[in-house]
Amino acid sequence: MKCRVGFGFDVHQLTEGRDLYVGGVLIPHTKGALGHSDADALIHAICDALLGAAGLKDIGYYFPDTSGEFKGIDSKILLARVMVLIEEKGYTVGNVDASLVLEKPKIKPYIDQMRETLAPILKVTTDDISIKATTNEKMGYVGREEGIAAYAVCLIEKA
Repeated sequence: MKCRVGFGFDVHQLTEGRDLYVGGVLIPHTKGALGHSDADALIHAICDALLGAAGLKDIGYYFPDTSGEFKGIDSKILLARVMVLIEEKGYTVGNVDASLVLEKPKIKPYIDQMRETLAPILKVTTDDISIKATTNEKMGYVGREEGIAAYAVCLIEKA
């Protein structure tokens, strides 16, 4: 069995008047992520990790922010399309490990729901998905509550 590892990163500004989607879950907050799609930084980082592991191009290549087709799109749809791309190359997901960086809101109460939301799309069990969250200790754009960052690593396997 051949295994490959991929890494993904995404960042979005936080602004008033937008919903905050993280890991496919709507999280109540006074600010939301700004972006062409629903701006789900966690899913975008996972998409890039999967694409990279499969030797494919980045998320912006497949889902450009210049395309009206993707305006406001639910990032879970993008993740499902990424799964098709890696499956076409003969890969399945082994596991995903991700970290979120934001000051507020606290993410811990939503992690299980995120794992339950992502598992069927990734075609894995919730035990195959790890999501952690941390602050930036009040430093930088994240510390000033101006943005959210997400990092993801994945393992994909080919029989």
